[in-house]
Amino acid sequence: MKFSRFPLLPALLALSLSACQTLNSPTVGKGISYGDSKAVETVSTDLGSTDIQTTSEKMTQSLLQTPLLQDIIRKRGLLMASPVENKTSEYFDTKLITDTVLSHLQKNGVRYVIAGDEMQNQVDELRRQNQSGLYKKSSAAKVGNMQGAQYRLDGSVSSITKRGSGVKDVYYKINMRLIEIESGIVEWSDEKEIRKVLNY
Repeated sequence: MKFSRFPLLPALLALSLSACQTLNSPTVGKGISYGDSKAVETVSTDLGSTDIQTTSEKMTQSLLQTPLLQDIIRKRGLLMASPVENKTSEYFDTKLITDTVLSHLQKNGVRYVIAGDEMQNQVDELRRQNQSGLYKKSSAAKVGNMQGAQYRLDGSVSSITKRGSGVKDVYYKINMRLIEIESGIVEWSDEKEIRKVLNY
């Protein structure tokens, strides 16, 4: 009677394939499923993902159409973005708007530096490389070489909410501006209006 030299090989292969299928198959929680991140979101009258996406796209396209921004890209100028100011009565992370706009702009050749509220991490890293004694001086990032931006992007979100008999109407206005830092001149501005109505 002849025995295979590798009697366990078929069984091990079958087990491996089974394990791979188990790892790759999605685990779905009760009542939870993945949705389309680009789908229109109308869960509530609050600002949502659709509002952020459409606002970011509008602002990016508007900025890219200005001759000034094309000149900034050509000269490799630098932008920075201040946090969008939330003037509404609701809480949401306005950084989502500026981060998305900056991401779109960078894909089109715009360079930007970190904003003031993120500067502490940069300062800490420079200090760590230069003062901790852990790094070779020749490889440590030099202090005093950070570059300043010539233009600053900022904005605000305002809202008006009205309620009537069985209806809630919320109007949002999102404004963004590009400001020359040295002169304080507003070189570009645009806005997007959003209205959401809830019948109950």
